Amino acid sequence: MTKKIPQKINQSSLQVLKTLQVLLEGSYTMNEIVDILNEKEDIVIFNNSVVSKYINTCRFCGVDVPKIQNKYYVAKIPFGMDLTNEEAELIELLQDTAHQEMTKKQFGEFDDFVEKINCYSNKRIAHVQKEEYHVSFEIFERAIFDRRKVKLMLKNQAEIIGIPINIIDANNKTFFHVFCNGRDRMFDINRLSGIQETNEKFIHSFSDTSTIFVLKGNLAKRYSPRENETITINPNNTITVVNRGENKDILLSRLLRYDNQCEIITPKSYRKDFRQIIDDTLKNYGVA
Repeated sequence: MTKKIPQKINQSSLQVLKTLQVLLEGSYTMNEIVDILNEKEDIVIFNNSVVSKYINTCRFCGVDVPKIQNKYYVAKIPFGMDLTNEEAELIELLQDTAHQEMTKKQFGEFDDFVEKINCYSNKRIAHVQKEEYHVSFEIFERAIFDRRKVKLMLKNQAEIIGIPINIIDANNKTFFHVFCNGRDRMFDINRLSGIQETNEKFIHSFSDTSTIFVLKGNLAKRYSPRENETITINPNNTITVVNRGENKDILLSRLLRYDNQCEIITPKSYRKDFRQIIDDTLKNYGVA
């Protein structure tokens, strides 16, 4: 008769593994994870606080668990399939082809398969699908309104944190316009694997320059002045805005969103820079 080997169970480690198992099954909110875990227990032992600790333990162990649209999911694990960059790109290509050629039901089944590969691989594979782009737009636009930075997760595993400026359509493509590392950058939404609004507010640097610009049309009616701005209502249904001390690059990037409803009056150097930004943007994306 085989003797049983005495075993000491580390309860916390076991709960971490249970949490990881749920995360590998799909994308869930914190409350959903807690409910799923407690369903398998005789008494309620999981809550938001402890599950949050278990998720952080998984992250500490190298499991990539991002939170997107309030849902947690496993993006990659260090002990999973060792996919090359070429293999990951091939899977993304298959996703795009399947989306175009398959029925909605067939693509859903194929996408579930890709999500499983995503969980058990060492590479991030596209998580934001084309039919979910509108949700990404909403997150980006809300971050602009809330004046919070965004984190863009790209398919090549890079992560970009910056100030959201605008959503731009050019040359039959859609771009997220972001100000990061001291310069403007455009990111094709097809390069995204995820987007998240951060808790970090915009941090503006200030100068002694005052900028005067005129806003027209509906923008003039709904414009809310910043703390460092004063407005004057003009007889022709336009408004004149005096902006004091805002960082030049951030200000021009913001005014670029207003398109032809905005005209910079002074300083004259800003007018020249504004036109140059527009010209460069058009050239970069084959519009000019």
